[in-house]
Amino acid sequence: MDSTVTATPLRTIADPADLLQAAIASFNLAADWVGIRATREESVYRSQRDGKPESNRRSLAQGAMVEVLVDGQIGYAATNNFTVAGLRQAAQQAFQQAKAAAPGKIHAFQPDVRPTVLGVYQSPVEKPLKTLTTGHAHELLSRICQGLKVSDQIVQASASITAKEVDTWLASSSGTQVHQRFSFFSPSFGATAQDGAIVQTRSNNGRGHSYQAGWEFFDLGDELWALEQRTGEQAIELLTAAECPEMSTTLVLAPDQMMLQIHESIGHPLELDRILGDERNYAGGSFVKPADFGSLQYGSEQLNVTFDPTVEQEFASYAFDDTGVVAERQYLIREGMLQRGLGSHESQARLGVPGVACARATSWDRPPIDRMANINVEPGDRSFGQIIGSIEDGVYMEANRSWSIDDQRFKFQFGCEYGRRIRDGQLAETVRNPNYRATTPQFWGSLAQVGDRNTWQMFGTPFCGKGEPNQIIRVGHGAPVCAFNQIEVFGGAA
Repeated sequence: MDSTVTATPLRTIADPADLLQAAIASFNLAADWVGIRATREESVYRSQRDGKPESNRRSLAQGAMVEVLVDGQIGYAATNNFTVAGLRQAAQQAFQQAKAAAPGKIHAFQPDVRPTVLGVYQSPVEKPLKTLTTGHAHELLSRICQGLKVSDQIVQASASITAKEVDTWLASSSGTQVHQRFSFFSPSFGATAQDGAIVQTRSNNGRGHSYQAGWEFFDLGDELWALEQRTGEQAIELLTAAECPEMSTTLVLAPDQMMLQIHESIGHPLELDRILGDERNYAGGSFVKPADFGSLQYGSEQLNVTFDPTVEQEFASYAFDDTGVVAERQYLIREGMLQRGLGSHESQARLGVPGVACARATSWDRPPIDRMANINVEPGDRSFGQIIGSIEDGVYMEANRSWSIDDQRFKFQFGCEYGRRIRDGQLAETVRNPNYRATTPQFWGSLAQVGDRNTWQMFGTPFCGKGEPNQIIRVGHGAPVCAFNQIEVFGGAA
């Protein structure tokens, strides 16, 4: 009976698993399978510009998505009425949607498309975000802004903190019970320098420093303050730097730029829903074909890429995806050969190719779709000194500034914040507005040197978008320093 469960807001329920199971037991539906994913997300955003508070936002989003499988079709309905009655109404809507989809079905799913699992996951956190007070946050941000102002030529210094705590619960008619608790932390800062008509910005790679952690990030101490001072100094340095030359040469990318490179030219083209054509009207398709898995030489033999949601503190780590599939480390590309795609059980069933545990939803009111998670280039055996020392002439680039790639994820052009010429095995003069362009197979096929574990760093982005209706989700990328032969580079000179 509905009266046995009170209409308590989700935020006051320590563990709603019993409520979810009670709701499922009350559904009187002729369904093959029923599942509920409940989500509570609390977020905080603090920002300063030139040492003055600019934004203070706090938000709470909570609700549940009900999935119903009927005659091979899945229906969805979301609700923020977190009661047995509210969940039952959503289940009825999802049931009717699934039935209505049957005449136009493109594939009939079996109940095992949603596995039965039990488990928990929690982000590693030393200092919970709730212990970072508003006053302390702005004290830290003010100090960062001050440290960025290394010269009167710094015309703007900005810093921000984005923090989220997210709980998700999964329950199903087949006995699934999963609880995952995430803590996400994204600090960001940057400085803009100006000398007449010349304007240059240097940042800590936007919000690329995004991790699963608490505010222990600020415990980096001297390392953090040295980083923000160096950021300001490099913004000034770029004002007098020459434009990056236009030529074909050896290109060396730092891990923070490898983040963008992996994301756009490996992550997105390997999403199975793109390959199926589901994303064609919005996010585009892919140059990769179903027959390419197991046969396409995606890059040189130096290229090894993993899907790995198990890396501690990486931004998109988890134990289960949003359909309950157990997350495991898998090779996407091994010694340059394409192995598998980024696709859920649903996409794998439709396409008949191997995928991974990557069905993910941005919030409680969106269904899970194929999304990359942690996509990492595995380290090689070359030190940074060995890579640079082996290059007679080349360009080294850090931190993405701009990107453009076609809707098949084939032809691209990326720009970076900071560059250095490489001459006779040494980092030489700074260059500004460094850019490079290539096609995806050409670029990864030119990979010649891969840095060792000491050069490997992980980053993350909170802003990966796809889907209709749109979903913005977090992604992690780790990579070493990498060198590519005969890549076209150019600057911003007219």
